[in-house]
Amino acid sequence: MRLLQLLPIVTLALCLAAAAQPQQPGPYKDSRDHPDTPAVKRGQELLEVLKSGDAGRLRSFVEDNFAASFLGQIPPEQHVEVLSRFGETARHLQLYGVRTYDPPRPPTQAVLIFRNDLSEAWEAIVVEVEAAAPHKISSLQLAPARPPSDLPPAEPMTQEQAVEKFAQYMKRLADEGQFSGAVLLAKGDEVLYEAAFGEADMGHHVANNPDTKFNLGSMNKMFTAVAIGQLAQQGKLSFDDPISKYLDESWLPKELADKVQIKHLLTHTSGLGSYFNDEFMNSSRLKFRELDDYKPLVHGETLAFEPGTETAYSNTGFLLLGPIIEKASGQNYFDYIREHLYAPAGMTGSDSYELDEVVENLAVGYYREGGQWKNNTFLHVLRGGPAGGGYSTVRDLHRFAQALRDDKLLSSATRDVLWTAKPELSSPSYGYGFGIQEVEGENVVGHSGGFPGINSNLLIYTDSGYTIAVMSNRSGGAGGPVSRAQALLGSIRND
Repeated sequence: MRLLQLLPIVTLALCLAAAAQPQQPGPYKDSRDHPDTPAVKRGQELLEVLKSGDAGRLRSFVEDNFAASFLGQIPPEQHVEVLSRFGETARHLQLYGVRTYDPPRPPTQAVLIFRNDLSEAWEAIVVEVEAAAPHKISSLQLAPARPPSDLPPAEPMTQEQAVEKFAQYMKRLADEGQFSGAVLLAKGDEVLYEAAFGEADMGHHVANNPDTKFNLGSMNKMFTAVAIGQLAQQGKLSFDDPISKYLDESWLPKELADKVQIKHLLTHTSGLGSYFNDEFMNSSRLKFRELDDYKPLVHGETLAFEPGTETAYSNTGFLLLGPIIEKASGQNYFDYIREHLYAPAGMTGSDSYELDEVVENLAVGYYREGGQWKNNTFLHVLRGGPAGGGYSTVRDLHRFAQALRDDKLLSSATRDVLWTAKPELSSPSYGYGFGIQEVEGENVVGHSGGFPGINSNLLIYTDSGYTIAVMSNRSGGAGGPVSRAQALLGSIRND
């Protein structure tokens, strides 16, 4: 099926923008002299092909120089699709050197470090080749990198300098046609930067603006978690409750629901999977409008592991929090979110819109396939819900962040429960509906969302008060701006 065929492309595309450092992030050294190894040669050859912009040459390179095992994981056309996107800005990459580590990596692997003149950031191409000639590429990673070891530390900036740098970066990115969407940086209530680029509707050439409504992808999970937190504060449910207390057997068999607690759903540690299964893919999207419509997709679910012992991202888990909210509150899920989240936070441009109705200022999502732009209209859900698929704006996401900081949606105690990782539940980097990371010694919470034609992210700095909101109507579009914004915020000196 077409969507399932696209998912490996999306997964690999997100790898290009992932904020993970190359493995073994211990002591390292960068050499301007390039070792004459097969892995280094393959990396240099790949970069030369990418910079050429020749699609036929890239396809031949992949088919001739990628190992059979690698092509077995991801077909050649999908490698070409993702590498072509990366190649759109490859001319901005300047090879700096080759990185080595202590302890050393195997000789079949090479880490090439580049300066990206477009983003003013450091990037790495990690190439692994087969030990035997002709040394075909068996693994490839494209990722952000730490600065070279022989460079002095970057000079700290003022907040104004960092924001100006970010504005310049966004203009360059947009001028290259590499970003479509909206971006907002703020500190507390003060908006430091906001801008929109690209088109909300490519067919009619309608420009994006800061109030354009973009698809959230999985970011709705934050709203669902806050609703559960509100009901917990009111004593209408407990995080420790078994879900069988709220869901009858039309959702899940009782013996299964007795094992799963609400906290397991909130942390992706329930062992449940995803309702985006074969039945969903082969069904009309018109069948899924209210939460009860999803029952046939969920009822056959089984547990992949005992709840609380492992982590596995689960859309089914967050979907089930919706009917739990309905049972505990006595309200329709969508009405509850509008009344108890969007209204008190002032989020006037957010909702789980029904897409067969007319909605003003709504962005269409776009992705590339075979070098052609496609829209995601027939891939996506008709209406978003507890697990994702709703719409919002960068301004509304900022309002949401501030409402949480100002205790308008939750008490500070309950908010902190949501914003704390749960290693005791095998969830060391995820709280209740919020991802948790540490940046420059500060906790940063939030959530991203991705799908063909969708990529958005909200990051909330819990101490300094910074907020980063990026929404894009293109696959993988938020990754670059988020990474650049975080790097620049990290460079601000604190006088």
